Amino acid sequence: MFDDVRQAFRDLLHGTPPSGDARRSIIAQMRETLVQARMGLDDLRRGVDETRARLHRERSELDTVRRRKQLAVNINDAETVTIAERYEKQHADRVVILERKLETQEAELALVEREIGEMNAEFKLAAAGGTPGVSSGPESPGAGASGADEVLDDTTGVRDEIDGLARARRKADAEAAADEKLAALKRRMGK
Repeated sequence: MFDDVRQAFRDLLHGTPPSGDARRSIIAQMRETLVQARMGLDDLRRGVDETRARLHRERSELDTVRRRKQLAVNINDAETVTIAERYEKQHADRVVILERKLETQEAELALVEREIGEMNAEFKLAAAGGTPGVSSGPESPGAGASGADEVLDDTTGVRDEIDGLARARRKADAEAAADEKLAALKRRMGK
């Protein structure tokens, strides 16, 4: 997903520098692309949090199995020891896989955060009237205080838009979960 968003952003940045309405349209598209990227970033963060929680549960299960195995060893219960060893191996394998998954997700999250930071800087420069990809010197548009004020106003709008979309998504998720729970309750009650 992020590859498409990044490519769309690059396409917008590397086109011929437009002026007037075309420039405003491109800046609006850049803003929309940035909003989508940030929403995807939220999804990545949730994925990292979910993997951490799964890893924590799996480690807890592994500790429990090891404790039960030791109890079985102490009372010479060979059958329980055999079963515990099998489950111990399963949980240990899952822990290893989840650790690798978490490491990969965290690396991807760091990469995407860095890329979104770059996209945000390019957006700010474009919104201030500068040309992305060109360093901004003192004579560059947007290098003055008024350009900075415009950029801050623009990013505030982006933040508000992102917050609004995030609230709408959370509300929709909560409503869907409530509908599922209601349907399950109705099934249990035979209605």
